[in-house]
Amino acid sequence: MPRISHPRSSSTPLHEGGELALIERIRRRAGGGASTALRLGIGDDCAILRPRAGEDLLVTTDFSLEGRHFRRDWHSPQSIGHRTLARGLSDLAAMGARPMAAFLSLALPPAVARDAGWLEGFLDGLLDLAKQHGVPLAGGDTSESPSEQVLADIILLGSAPRGRALRRSGARVGDLIYCTGTLGGATAEFAQVQDGRGGKTQTASSMNPHLFPQPRLAAGQALLRRKLATACIDTSDGISTDLAHLCEASGVNAEIDAASLPLHPLAQQLTQEAAMAAALHGGEDYELLFTARAATKMPRKLGGVPLTCIGRVVAKKRRAPQVTLIAADGSRSALAAQGWEHLR
Repeated sequence: MPRISHPRSSSTPLHEGGELALIERIRRRAGGGASTALRLGIGDDCAILRPRAGEDLLVTTDFSLEGRHFRRDWHSPQSIGHRTLARGLSDLAAMGARPMAAFLSLALPPAVARDAGWLEGFLDGLLDLAKQHGVPLAGGDTSESPSEQVLADIILLGSAPRGRALRRSGARVGDLIYCTGTLGGATAEFAQVQDGRGGKTQTASSMNPHLFPQPRLAAGQALLRRKLATACIDTSDGISTDLAHLCEASGVNAEIDAASLPLHPLAQQLTQEAAMAAALHGGEDYELLFTARAATKMPRKLGGVPLTCIGRVVAKKRRAPQVTLIAADGSRSALAAQGWEHLR
């Protein structure tokens, strides 16, 4: 429910003072927010939002599960909070949406609930990113985790002009394929975190694409507003997998120029083979992958982020690969979807 509320029954308080005290701490930290769409936030049985006239309401939800999306011994609380919100904001960015409100549900083990520093750090990371993009925390839920792991779920509401939200299904033969920013950095930094060379960073920088990914909301909104994109998706699962999703939805095939892929500085430190694998299959870069008509004059930057043309949309043909990778020497090979997929 939109109010961060207490469970019907609980034999063990989440921490000294109980869940109501925890809710009050979150409410004080969240504040009133900056969204004009939010009429009533934390403190009642439901939040009240009022979209502008002529807008569609967009909703996305993402789990962040300890042991799957983060580890407390690898990631700082600030990073965990930031990443929890960034995942949902990136989904809104991919559709050109304007964020309206966020709803956070947290299940905490008693030991974590008693650790005031951990919760404050988590909220620092989440609310700093929320403030940056003008999205208020409007409610959610809290509970004691059934295990020793932290479970977080974020729901994001956004809006876009009626009937104009960016979709995966609009790519057409002859369109060019673009991406924002750089690729492979999240995978490269994650390898450093695994090796114990990072992870406890508490503040975001461009050199922390895994710990503090930056959702491309301004770029997505500009693509929609300026009618530049024909289709769009975010690179949460890796170019190879996300481009396959876009091709499937649009009924087309695609070609990617390997030499055109913009590599993050961290990826450039890897071997050529590892850098290419990180850029194509790594995922969690949270850049935008989009198509545009070949005749569209594309700016060098959008929302302050560089744009790079990395390929083209081609006709779907029998026995032809859905996505073809063209190497620097001109050789061609099928690019299989090798990015992240749950339950595979």
